[in-house]
Amino acid sequence: MGKLSKEGLSTAEIGLQLRDSHGIPSVKLATGKAVAAMVRDAGMAPDLPEDLTNLMRKAVRLGEHLDSNRKDVHNRRALQLTESKILRLVRYYKRNSVLPDDWKYTLANAKLLVG
Repeated sequence: MGKLSKEGLSTAEIGLQLRDSHGIPSVKLATGKAVAAMVRDAGMAPDLPEDLTNLMRKAVRLGEHLDSNRKDVHNRRALQLTESKILRLVRYYKRNSVLPDDWKYTLANAKLLVG
């Protein structure tokens, strides 16, 4: 687990690697812990949770698309929906002390964090 994490794989990619290469259908059933918990216990967890990072990457991609395609109203709505999911997730992580209380999401900060 530590070796895969050191290679820079995300927790989802680690699970896929274990499933496809080693025939482990469920890490949680085999070990009693989720991949994310084992990576966190090994001290290799990223600063931001993986689901939040993935949503921020999506928002950055949509924002860059909208910079060059200003009239694309469908993707403007997709950006609004994605940002609302991000804000909901940030509220959850602040409540559970995963993120600090003064952490704020903006599209510009997301570009810096995941860009």
